[in-house]
Amino acid sequence: MIDKFGRKIDYLRISVTENCNLKCIYCIDENTIVNSSNDKLLSDDEICKIARECAHLGIRKIRITGGEPLVRKNIENLVGKLNSIDGIEEMYITTNGVLLHDKLETFKSNGLSGVNISLDSLDRDRFKKLTRFDKLRDVLSSIDKALELGLKVKINTVIVDDINKDEIIDFVNLSKYKNLQIRFIELMPIGEGKKHKGTSNEEILNIIKENFENIQVENRNERSGPASYIKIDNFKGKVGFISPMSSCFCEDCNRIRLTSQGFLKKCLHYNYGVDLKKHLRNNISDGDLNKLIYDNIYDKPEKHLFMESCDNKENKCMNQIGG
Repeated sequence: MIDKFGRKIDYLRISVTENCNLKCIYCIDENTIVNSSNDKLLSDDEICKIARECAHLGIRKIRITGGEPLVRKNIENLVGKLNSIDGIEEMYITTNGVLLHDKLETFKSNGLSGVNISLDSLDRDRFKKLTRFDKLRDVLSSIDKALELGLKVKINTVIVDDINKDEIIDFVNLSKYKNLQIRFIELMPIGEGKKHKGTSNEEILNIIKENFENIQVENRNERSGPASYIKIDNFKGKVGFISPMSSCFCEDCNRIRLTSQGFLKKCLHYNYGVDLKKHLRNNISDGDLNKLIYDNIYDKPEKHLFMESCDNKENKCMNQIGG
């Protein structure tokens, strides 16, 4: 469907849990105990009902997020149910990769198109510092298996507090012999992210240019989302940049977000939207649900205001919103 600013909205991000098996320093406070009870979360049937109405309105791509979505029970079955909805053409999941390895074959058979794996360090001790857990080996094993199965694999990397800034070239080199998309994502001032300092993608790109020759800038397409990409000669994969802070891409935004507790968010930056869970549990009709979703998608804000003070600013952490 088309929102009031003429943007085609065809991408739904669904968070299925606030819980996570890591505590990345820019996402969850070390002392926070995250354990959302099941009655607060949307059920599989409720998620599918919302997704079905979204598909009727033109949603064609779904991404499952969290928290860490793989800690949700029977997540593989939910992927299969969503993939079977008429109109849904692509199914993806964003994960930290720790629990992914043993689920990959089932995911693929249930229609998963690809995985985005969050990974901020290739060094074991540094990975532990950033995530507060010693799980790097599990993540690297999951990446290799996903590639073996022919899934599309993207690595999402955040450079934070200069802790991992010296690994930029190491991440780029991952794409030399493997068909990976390495994507550098600027740290956003949301939740715990407000306490840390990111690195602009302009600076990261300059570092890459200082170390590699024959770099080509790829043309963006509407399916690539907010990322812009470069390709280095003779590299099997490519490198992308998602720059919400230094280069606002809101004019091309094609997404809407559903939190694990059923709140349909119009924009990552703002706290407004609609509580679909409340309406579902009051037995809203399919037609009324469709109209409620339509009205909220149509009324998406023109752009975020991360760099400015404003009313209705989102104060939740990313695991509560859906990463």
